[in-house]
Amino acid sequence: MDGDIGDFLRSRRARIQPDEVGLASHGRRRVPGLRREEVAQLAGMSVDYYIRLEQGRGPSVSDAVLDSLARVLRLDETEHTYLRAVARPRPRPRAERPTAQRVRPGLRLLLDTIDRAPAFIFGRRMDVLAWNALADALNGFSQLPPAERNIPRQVFLEGPGRDCYPEWEAVAAETVAYLRLDAARRPDDTELASLVGELSVKSEDFRRLWADHQVKEKTHGTKRITHPLVGELVLPYETLTLPGDPEQLLVVYTPEPGTESADRLALLGSWAAV
Repeated sequence: MDGDIGDFLRSRRARIQPDEVGLASHGRRRVPGLRREEVAQLAGMSVDYYIRLEQGRGPSVSDAVLDSLARVLRLDETEHTYLRAVARPRPRPRAERPTAQRVRPGLRLLLDTIDRAPAFIFGRRMDVLAWNALADALNGFSQLPPAERNIPRQVFLEGPGRDCYPEWEAVAAETVAYLRLDAARRPDDTELASLVGELSVKSEDFRRLWADHQVKEKTHGTKRITHPLVGELVLPYETLTLPGDPEQLLVVYTPEPGTESADRLALLGSWAAV
C-alpha cells in the first residue's frame, strides 16, 4: 500500500494544462500537464521545496502550503483531505491499534427492520459486516466464506464480478477510489496493505485504477445490478456513517416505489422468504 504524496501530486499536476492556469506552453513537454517548477511558482514556494515535498523528503508541511497546492491543483474537498492525510500520516499509538470490528446488536435489529430495501454495513477495508435478508438475496453474502465478504474482492477477484455490474468499470473505479481514501486514513492497517497487495498482484484492472490515484467518498449514487433470477435492477443508494462508530457505514438501496426495479426487488424478496 503506497500512501505516497509524490505519486498523488504527480498525478494531479499531470491533468492540468498550462493554458488552463494562465501559463504559456513553450517547447516540447516530456510529461503531461504542469511541470514541477510551474506548480511551485503558482503555489508561491521555491522549486527546491516543492521537489523535496514531491519526493517525500520535505519537512513538516503547514496547512497553508497544502491549501495552496490544493488551490493550484484544483483539488476537490475529498482530494484536499486526502492530500493532508498522505502529507502528514499519523499512525495510531500501539495501544489504539484496531481490533476486529463488531456490529452492535441494536444495528443488527435496525437492519432487520428494513424489509423493503437491501441494506448492509461495511467497515474497514470495505469488509461486509452485517446485512438484512434482501441484501443477502441480492448479493449472497451468507453464501460466502467470511474472508471473501469484502467489496473489493467481490468486484475484482471473487464471484460474478463483471457479469453482476453492467457498468462494471464505474463500479470498479468507485471502489478503488474509496479504498485509497481508506488507506490514507489508516496508514498502519497491515490487513489493508495486504489486501491492496493481493489485488495488485491478481488484477491488472485494480493495478491500473490504483495507479490513477483517484479518491472519492462513498456517499450516494446509483448502481445497476444484474441478478440471475430477476434481471437488471437500477438501484439508487445512500451511505450513512453510523453514530458511535465512524469506521462503519450503512448502505441502503432505495429504489423508487412503483418502478420496475422496486417490483423486481419485491419479487426477489418473496422468493427468498420461501
